[in-house]
Amino acid sequence: MEKSKGRVAGFFSAIGRFFRGFGEAVAKGDLFVKLSLIWMGAGYFRRKQYVKSVLITIFEALVIVFSVVCSSQYVPKFGSLGTVQRESVFNPVTMKNEINDYDNSFMILLFSVVSFVIWAVFLVVWFSNVKHAYELQKMAENGEHINTFKEDLNTYRNENFYKTLLALPVTGVVVFTIVPLLILILVAFTNYDQQHMPPTELFTWVGLDNFINLFGGGGLTITFGYSFVRVLIWTLVWAVFATFTNYIGGILLSLLINHKRVKLKKMWRTLFMVTIAVPQFVSLLLVRNFFADGGIVNTICANIGLTGFLRDVGLISTSYIPFLSSPGWAHVMIILINIWVGVPYQMLIATGVLMNLPTDQVESARIDGASPVQIFRHITMPYVLFITGPALVTDFVKNINNFNVIYLLTQDVYTTTNQALANSQAKEVDLLVTWLFRLTQEYYNYKMAAVIGIVVFVICAAFTLVAFGRMTRGDREEVYQ
Repeated sequence: MEKSKGRVAGFFSAIGRFFRGFGEAVAKGDLFVKLSLIWMGAGYFRRKQYVKSVLITIFEALVIVFSVVCSSQYVPKFGSLGTVQRESVFNPVTMKNEINDYDNSFMILLFSVVSFVIWAVFLVVWFSNVKHAYELQKMAENGEHINTFKEDLNTYRNENFYKTLLALPVTGVVVFTIVPLLILILVAFTNYDQQHMPPTELFTWVGLDNFINLFGGGGLTITFGYSFVRVLIWTLVWAVFATFTNYIGGILLSLLINHKRVKLKKMWRTLFMVTIAVPQFVSLLLVRNFFADGGIVNTICANIGLTGFLRDVGLISTSYIPFLSSPGWAHVMIILINIWVGVPYQMLIATGVLMNLPTDQVESARIDGASPVQIFRHITMPYVLFITGPALVTDFVKNINNFNVIYLLTQDVYTTTNQALANSQAKEVDLLVTWLFRLTQEYYNYKMAAVIGIVVFVICAAFTLVAFGRMTRGDREEVYQ
């Protein structure tokens, strides 16, 4: 907790220093520093850094042109997301029906968000540019050497090389993560769905209505609240079982194969590796066909009398075993199939970790009379958890968003009979992410999909922050040194 408070305080302190430095530059800077508030290349031009002056001026000009040509058309309409409906209008001059100059709500939203991000980046560069111009002024007044453009480039290959390496990833995060995330968040506050589909229809802001509907407070769409609770519970149950069954199963399988009494270790590893070598979607589609209502597994069960026995005892009411087509059965089968697919991968990770197990601690424990169970509990498992803890966290988050297993096993096989779930386009076997996918791709209900996307993000982010915070607390590494 103290470290977290320290980081937050340090963050705001850094922001304060940044703006104080800008204020000092504006107050104490010379004419060219102050001119940098309007012409960003002025400070560099005064210090004979002509190339940097030209580059920063081009950047400023591009932002201005973008703002005039593009942003000015969309940002003013951001508050309403458009008012002019698309329609066909008769032109008496051409004697033809023509499409009017209509508004596209999604384009307004998209280019407005892009404009806001570009302006935010521009402001940061603008503040930093004025500060740097003032630093150059102070260097000139003190008779210090001011780097040429070539010398500046060399610094980005040497002492500032980390900035060079981070430039492309940071740009990618902004373009492919931050901008789509902002659009997702904003769509959650609109009525963007099949009845309000651009460009033929407009959508607009609806405030918190979608969140109220999802959490059970709506009137006409109250089934979304009913479905959300059930899908969320199954998502968390699935994530826990899928993560820990594979994790523990992989460790136990690795210990078994690496046991000194087991022969042909390489052969056993190779056999379990087959499920990794075959693409997962191929394996899942084959397994789905095997366990389908008319699949080979049901045929075998019927021939040996298992289907009839289960029907006689009341476990099923059909002429087949609904492995993937009935609640309960499908939930259990999905978890079991995921174990078959995922355990070999965890076995490989556990094998690599166990090969580096501190042998001196194990030998000392044996000399002291510790049993194999005690060694596993107090030495092996804590060591494996310490090494693979971050991977365990990411596996849990990955399973919350594990689209492939659920979708490929149940698509075109599972049909819900629960009308409340069907009304909100959900199924008993859906995770939040598969529900989100179905809402967008099959029903075009982007507004509710966006709300669910925000919920998934909050759950994953909260769990990751808490889990990593606990794992990095203290210095447990010294125990294994």
